[in-house]
Amino acid sequence: MATREGRIRYRFAKRARAGHKSRQDLPAPVAAALPSEQGTVTLLQVSTSYCAPCRHAKTVLSELAERTDGLRYVNLDVTDQPEVARAIGVLRTPTTVAFTAAGQELLRVSGVPKTDELLTALRTHLVSQNEHGSHPESA
Repeated sequence: MATREGRIRYRFAKRARAGHKSRQDLPAPVAAALPSEQGTVTLLQVSTSYCAPCRHAKTVLSELAERTDGLRYVNLDVTDQPEVARAIGVLRTPTTVAFTAAGQELLRVSGVPKTDELLTALRTHLVSQNEHGSHPESA
C-alpha cells in the first residue's frame, strides 16, 4: 500500500529530475546565485520578463523560502541571456531548480511548483540542515 508521501514523491518525480553535480559545472550567473555557506538549499527560478506564470511562481517560492529554515529563493531572469538557460537544460519558464551550496542539483520542476510537493521532495535535505529539529513547514 502506498503512503501519501510516497504518492506525492512519485507524482513530483514525474515533473522533477536531478542533474548537475558540482558548482564548477554551472554557468557563472548560476554559480554566483548560490550561497557560499553550506547547509542551505537554494531554489533558483529561471524566468523571463514576458512569462506570466513566472510572477506567480516567484510569489509562491519567495513566501515558501521566507517561512522555511535552510531554504532560500533566487530569481534568474534569462530574457537577455538564453545561453544560461540552455547550459543548464532549461527549455521553458518558469523552471525551478534546487541546488545545494556546493552546486549539486537536487531537483527541478517546470511550471509553478506546489509547495507541499516541493517540501516533500526536499524534506531530507532540509531536515538534515535544520538545527532545531522542527519540520520545515512549521517555520
